[in-house]
Amino acid sequence: MTDTTRSRAKADRREAMLAAAAQLFAERGFARVSLEDLGAAVGVSGPAFYRHFAGKQAVLGALLVGVSEELASGGGSVIANAADDAAALERLIAFHVDFALANANVIRVQDRDLDSLAEPDRHHVRALQRTYVELWVDVLGRLQPSTERATLRTKAHATFGLINSTPHSGRAGETHAILERMAAAALGT
Repeated sequence: MTDTTRSRAKADRREAMLAAAAQLFAERGFARVSLEDLGAAVGVSGPAFYRHFAGKQAVLGALLVGVSEELASGGGSVIANAADDAAALERLIAFHVDFALANANVIRVQDRDLDSLAEPDRHHVRALQRTYVELWVDVLGRLQPSTERATLRTKAHATFGLINSTPHSGRAGETHAILERMAAAALGT
């Protein structure tokens, strides 16, 4: 087995562990899931998790920091590749709806277990979240220049709440279109 194949297999195993953790943490809550539960979900012993993570709290950190980094970098890419601000906002909405539908478990974990993160991870997640919100506020500010930034920030947060609270209710295709239309309407576009 080549180093590249081993590296890919290790990365795949880590991703499977994070997906299993997201599901179990969403179903039971962080405090009610053991390393043994996590290992059983992916067919390894609980101690095998230590090859990838320092402990259960490190799993939670990797999960929530990773998703926050994905949002911040993805949102930045969406804006950078948009023809104008109207297109950027439209694509930001679609990006966030796609994210929410693909990551409903992670959203539930963050809502319930953010306070279980180690302080450095919680601080990092919050900083990444602020970065993501400000991407939206900057675009909205250029589209609605007479609106105060605090109001635009409230609109962005309300839109995230709308989108993030809905993925588990309804059919994905229908839900996607509904959420995009409602988010655009809520943002006044």
